[in-house]
Amino acid sequence: MLFVMAIALFAAKPRLLLLKVYKDQNISGWVMSEKLDGIRAYWDGRHLISRSGKIIHAPKWFLKGYPPFPIDGELWTKRGDFDHIASIVNDEVPGDGWKQIKHYIFEVPGAKGDLFSRLTKVRPFVNEHIEIIKQIPVKSRAQLMLFLKEIEAKGGEGVVVRDPKAPYIARRTGRALKVKSFLDTECKVIGYNKGKGKYEGMVGSLRCQLPNGVIFSVGSGLTKLQRLHPPAIGSIITFQYKEWTKSGKPRFPVFLRVRR
Repeated sequence: MLFVMAIALFAAKPRLLLLKVYKDQNISGWVMSEKLDGIRAYWDGRHLISRSGKIIHAPKWFLKGYPPFPIDGELWTKRGDFDHIASIVNDEVPGDGWKQIKHYIFEVPGAKGDLFSRLTKVRPFVNEHIEIIKQIPVKSRAQLMLFLKEIEAKGGEGVVVRDPKAPYIARRTGRALKVKSFLDTECKVIGYNKGKGKYEGMVGSLRCQLPNGVIFSVGSGLTKLQRLHPPAIGSIITFQYKEWTKSGKPRFPVFLRVRR
């Protein structure tokens, strides 16, 4: 019974395009788009799958008309709505909240050709639930920074810049970069620090470990509800930070979300 349930909840972890960080690289001839703060969703031709390999239980009516080939994108509603999106997408019994969701596509994994050739394959399948993210040619660094400023002023997460001539790359690559005023990365929750003062009786901060073994704490960004019911030990969270200290710890870390 447990084995059958595991099959229903998990699929093979997809090998996806992942972003590196923009550090003033030469992006002449590249394109840019808004980085949507939603839930990453890979369609394998049969199921929607999260980045970590969990099957996303979308309604049958939502998936009607999906292509027979893989597509990759973000389940999203609007800026600043991540918690609401997650509550809809994480529900194993899909509800009416899915009527607010769209799948914004930025890749066609495994397809041949450049970025625009790959995305062209999706056009016949665009409908009320599927949309292709608009790619804007980058003319200068100044234009990129102005676009970033506009997106962040509206409450957006940041910008993605990509080399449109690059083939599909199923790993972290320097030909696709994230651009933000603040950096972000991921860590594993390994414990909790007790809260003090107004947070007494709650979690004060999360004890986290980076992939390189460095341990630090994240408290800023946690809501009261999250302090009462913190991310589970072993879960992966995304946090924002300003820079790295000499000891390899993030400076001014701020909790953003739990990775699904």
